[in-house]
Amino acid sequence: MRRRELFRILGAGATLPVFSPELLAFFQQALPAAGYVLRTLDPRQNDLVVAMIDQMIPVTDTPGAKAARVNEFIDVILSDWATAEERRMFLEGLSGVDRQSRELFGKRFVEASDAQQVALLSALEDAMMAERSRRPRRAYNPERNRDLQLTGDFFEVFKGITLHGYYTSAIGSSQELKQEMIPGVFHGCAPAPSGKKD
Repeated sequence: MRRRELFRILGAGATLPVFSPELLAFFQQALPAAGYVLRTLDPRQNDLVVAMIDQMIPVTDTPGAKAARVNEFIDVILSDWATAEERRMFLEGLSGVDRQSRELFGKRFVEASDAQQVALLSALEDAMMAERSRRPRRAYNPERNRDLQLTGDFFEVFKGITLHGYYTSAIGSSQELKQEMIPGVFHGCAPAPSGKKD
């Protein structure tokens, strides 16, 4: 399985961070093989990531982020792309989610109810959007320092990696976006169906 057409996903605009061409190329190669063993996330952190991505992109009429193994994609990004500082900040952000969950609900995020999990993620989203509205919009700059790619607000980074991991996976691209690896035949001169107006 190969990841493709990431630039099409970036058309979503403001909800996705701007990534360098090098990071985009890395994303396309980052699908973990079957039987992948986590290298950065410990089991407790992985459980938290799985719970968060499952709320962000749940199963509907198509498989969700959990089925697309986005947690493993995140581990690959943290292990093979992130700097030590980016990795540390990301893991601290994860700890912060659990800390907030304990403060609000008296339990870890994975132990909270679906409604409590959604409420906490919504609060993180609201805080991220408020912060984003206060800062100037960054213009795309191909010369930008790659060290800025995974820095900033934890939830913004987490959301960006989750969206990229899902929508560039085989499940996200073929089942959710309905992209075809090899498009079907194009019949340019086919007659219009009866009753169809020009």
